[in-house]
Amino acid sequence: MTLSRLCLLGLLALATTAASAQSIWKWRDRDGHVMVSDRPPGAEVPDKDILQRPSAAHMAAAPSDAASPSAPPASAGIDKDLEARKNKLAQAQAADKDAKIKATKERVSAEKAQNCQRARNQLQMLQSGARMARANDKGEREFLDDKARAEEITRAQQQISNSCD
Repeated sequence: MTLSRLCLLGLLALATTAASAQSIWKWRDRDGHVMVSDRPPGAEVPDKDILQRPSAAHMAAAPSDAASPSAPPASAGIDKDLEARKNKLAQAQAADKDAKIKATKERVSAEKAQNCQRARNQLQMLQSGARMARANDKGEREFLDDKARAEEITRAQQQISNSCD
């Protein structure tokens, strides 16, 4: 009984080997290397470089491989969910990046508006003629004379031109 099982297994292995040998494609690539696969080569490989094709009986049994050599493998359906997740993650990251850029632009714009308002207030005070003082290098309070006031007005006007639109 065991001998008949061994013979049956041997015949099954031989049939499987013969069937798989029929589905082998061999071709020569651009560099002259021999490539072997169970799928047909791409369209860029000319017919003269194809060394071995599956038999006609096997090609009829698997029309999907012969009809569309560039068709995705059967496991591509499984990867659709993974691709969808990757796309969703990429979109979320892009939206997050856009939100950060927008927040940074808004913050810079707000700071610029504050600087503009400060410079305008400073210019208005300087032009009003009121006595103004500032601290010198020693930390002592000194009042602005006409020359220092003119310099401060020029500086405030430059700040306004830089900060205000």
